[in-house]
Amino acid sequence: MQSAAEDAVSAIIEKWSAGFQKLDANALASLYSRHALFYGSNPTLYRGNEGVAAYFNALPRWRTPTVRFTDVATEQVGPDLINFAGTANFDLGEEAAPLSVKITWVIVREDGDWKIVSHHVSSKTPLIEQ
Repeated sequence: MQSAAEDAVSAIIEKWSAGFQKLDANALASLYSRHALFYGSNPTLYRGNEGVAAYFNALPRWRTPTVRFTDVATEQVGPDLINFAGTANFDLGEEAAPLSVKITWVIVREDGDWKIVSHHVSSKTPLIEQ
């Protein structure tokens, strides 16, 4: 049986995946806190809902983008705070090669709803060999 934190994360993942499939920047931005810090697939730090929308509006207009989340881990840190980590596997159709990235979110309860306040993706390719 899933915990309340896992239920909250599952709901966000479902909405995030649906928004990404349509490249709907406003739907995606609505999942983020007005205080969000967002590092996506480029080096720019985006802030708040407007920054998140700007990031998604600037993406290429792939015809059939999809995302699948794997290796998902959630930790309820407090009553209003959830930590999330996983892998986001993007299929961008024929226009681009598939892409898998590590992704972390910090999710907070804001105005009675769960919102992503911190978003960070990084390469699955090791930067330092150990």
